[in-house]
Amino acid sequence: MNLKESLEIKKQFVDNELDKIIPDETSYPGILFKSMRYSVFAGGKRLRPVMALAACEIFDEDISKAMPFACALEMIHTYSLIHDDLPALDDDNFRRGRLTNHKAFGENIAILAGDGLLSYAFEVMANAVAKNPSAANAKALQAVAFAAGVNGMVAGQALDVVSEGKPLTKQQLDFININKTAAMIVGSVKAGAYAAGAEEKDVDILEKAAIKLGLAFQIQDDILDVVGTFEDLGKAIHSDEKNEKTTYVTLFGLERCKEIVETLSNEAIELFSHFGEKAEFFVELTKYLVDRKS
Repeated sequence: MNLKESLEIKKQFVDNELDKIIPDETSYPGILFKSMRYSVFAGGKRLRPVMALAACEIFDEDISKAMPFACALEMIHTYSLIHDDLPALDDDNFRRGRLTNHKAFGENIAILAGDGLLSYAFEVMANAVAKNPSAANAKALQAVAFAAGVNGMVAGQALDVVSEGKPLTKQQLDFININKTAAMIVGSVKAGAYAAGAEEKDVDILEKAAIKLGLAFQIQDDILDVVGTFEDLGKAIHSDEKNEKTTYVTLFGLERCKEIVETLSNEAIELFSHFGEKAEFFVELTKYLVDRKS
């Protein structure tokens, strides 16, 4: 299996659909949609929507069933990045190698663009459920909502914000990482699997694997913030140090973090392997993500 080719094909499917459903700047008010599209189409790997499509593919070859939820996941992820970059949070000037949304459009429009992407994501999913009011679609929507909200990403972000400049225990840091980062990866694989009609026992296995993958992904991100470059990452480095954040690197050091990433990724691969050849994409993706340089 050629992972890069498979990633690119699925990414293109998602990009094409996002381009269709997100209004362009000729729609009124143009500044809102221009700002939304500026960040959505700024690049990025489309990992969350691609994982949703790949999870769907394990149980049903018709990945179009998961497409509304895949697009919603990318819009939610993008809104979170827009808001995360704001001066009140991480105060970053660059994202994916170019100016962050609030630097390009102003803080007021950036906030509204994020709000627009979040609400539009739920509109897209609700339309899918209304068009096909099945339990599978309802569960897929529920999985995304849970991951993105007060039981997931927002909760992790809140604790992350109030913890700046404070020492954290491993348990507190794990709460942040599981909710802020891993939750949306879990929501992605669960939404895709549910949309395909997967059974709960299989969704549970995917959830366990996704948590481990999400943690490994975040710890690797912590490592890259220390050893990466602006050219590779497309954003400022040493931002965790600047914001006085406790990370796995500050708790355990670089070498131990590399060992933890390897352990978590191997455990994730073992769980994904439960689905045999149908989950080969996730096995290869896990290896790719924990070895990435950006």
